[in-house]
Amino acid sequence: MDGTYELFRAYFGAPPARGPGGDEVGATRGLVRSLSALLREPSVTHVAVAFDHVIESFRNDLFAGYKTSEGVPEDLLAQFVLAEEATAALGVVAWPMVEFEADDALATAAARMAALPEVDQVVLCTPDKDLAQCVRGTRVVGLDRMRRRTIDEAGVVEKFGVRPESIPDWLALVGDTADGIPGLERWGEKSAAAVLSRWGHLEAIPDDPARWEVPVRGAPALAATLRDGRNDAMLYRTLATLRTDAPLAEGLEETRWRGPGQNLAEIERRLGEEGLADRLPVPAGAPP
Repeated sequence: MDGTYELFRAYFGAPPARGPGGDEVGATRGLVRSLSALLREPSVTHVAVAFDHVIESFRNDLFAGYKTSEGVPEDLLAQFVLAEEATAALGVVAWPMVEFEADDALATAAARMAALPEVDQVVLCTPDKDLAQCVRGTRVVGLDRMRRRTIDEAGVVEKFGVRPESIPDWLALVGDTADGIPGLERWGEKSAAAVLSRWGHLEAIPDDPARWEVPVRGAPALAATLRDGRNDAMLYRTLATLRTDAPLAEGLEETRWRGPGQNLAEIERRLGEEGLADRLPVPAGAPP
């Protein structure tokens, strides 16, 4: 699960709430409720939640315009540590990222777990389009829990017009305002999809639009923009490419949910959220 996304969604989508100590805790409450609901799903056996412990990452060293914590409400930033602690109190592995991003943790986990023969399916609980690059057939899929939409590899092609491995190239051309990636002028979703569906990656796209072999409106102007900005586009692709070497200490067995942690009562008190344990399912294999 993308914990950062869940925190932002809860913060901006629900009324604020203060805990007994007077601190804002509404976003963390929302995350805990969302995670509790996920654990009640009968098909869910292993869970981990990735967080941006700090918003900045190694990508900020590569590009000054990349997203930062500037403009993020202080009372939201202050809840990140609390959210990690609440996740652990529910008995769920938390991956707080510092040099890397939460999306890198998800990409790393997906690559590792999907390679294990005992894993039936990896589900990435986030609607972020950059995670579409991690989708593989029906083995690794994305899930927008709010809209109840699952996207497999065929769904990625239908939605974006390119295969998952071309998503970073697509984002490099189109841009991603959420991450501060500007993209290239004139390039839109349809033109990027058309060209990349034929050529796959930026370096394969010919400079001469007459060689593109696909009909694209305004091809000469698009080709000129790409020709002049190819180095920028390659940098943007690097920014959009998720890493699969994030430092995750836990493997598959450690992410198996076995019930809440010992400090759940303390988290209930700090959040002013009683009855969390009653909302959780009985762990698989627990005595009746």
